[in-house]
Amino acid sequence: MKLFNAVAIVTGSATGSGAACALQLARKGCRVVVNYTKSEQEARETVEACRAAGVEALLVQGDVANDADCRRMAQAALDKWGRIDVLINNAGITKFVAATDLEGLTTADWQHLYAVNVIGAYQMIRACVPAMQKQGEGAIVNISSISGVLGIGSSTAYVATKGALNSMTLALARSLAPEIRVNGVAPGLIETRWHTARFPNPEAYDKFKAGYVQTVPLAKAASADDVAEVAVWLVEGAALVTGEIILVDGGLHLGKFSVKPVEKKI
Repeated sequence: MKLFNAVAIVTGSATGSGAACALQLARKGCRVVVNYTKSEQEARETVEACRAAGVEALLVQGDVANDADCRRMAQAALDKWGRIDVLINNAGITKFVAATDLEGLTTADWQHLYAVNVIGAYQMIRACVPAMQKQGEGAIVNISSISGVLGIGSSTAYVATKGALNSMTLALARSLAPEIRVNGVAPGLIETRWHTARFPNPEAYDKFKAGYVQTVPLAKAASADDVAEVAVWLVEGAALVTGEIILVDGGLHLGKFSVKPVEKKI
């Protein structure tokens, strides 16, 4: 897909991977809708960064858990530019609860995580699909998580929502073909405030990260730009790729196993 003068909506794009996606799209000449729920100042900074890249950018506040907000976001893009070419579903939430703490998640917690992480993505897709179908082309990328593949993560509810998002990606790749491609990106640890904010100080985060990278074959965590590069490639360069979940986890899913040759005893 040619991104110059295309139109993209990136949900949850005030900070982190969403902001990186918006900016990388903008640098390729794509006009961008920047969406936020609460982080208005950061969202405005993302909009200004996109504009500094030489494209138009539109700021839209909205909660993807609210279907009316999703439809309003899509309509805002159509009102301004008359088309929607790209949707990156990045908005997501979690609650940090140990997997062994079965009392740590309430019914309301489960419903809230599903409302944003799964239903919100579906509602955004539903709002954008008619415009893409009318144009005869569109690309959707759902930002998932390695949690939905390995069954480990910030909470059991989060793991379940990302597994559901992955399955939904496959289902919609089938039902929306051939006009629209639907893919997912599943990162491991991303060095953004999503993770750093839950630690009491930088030293605690550094200790956690050091333990994490020891389990990763490539021995590093992802940056927001690492995630965005894959998402943008799925939009721009992967013309025959649909229904794929690309793991951006440094090989975490492989496990850290020794591949050194074993010395033979003579």
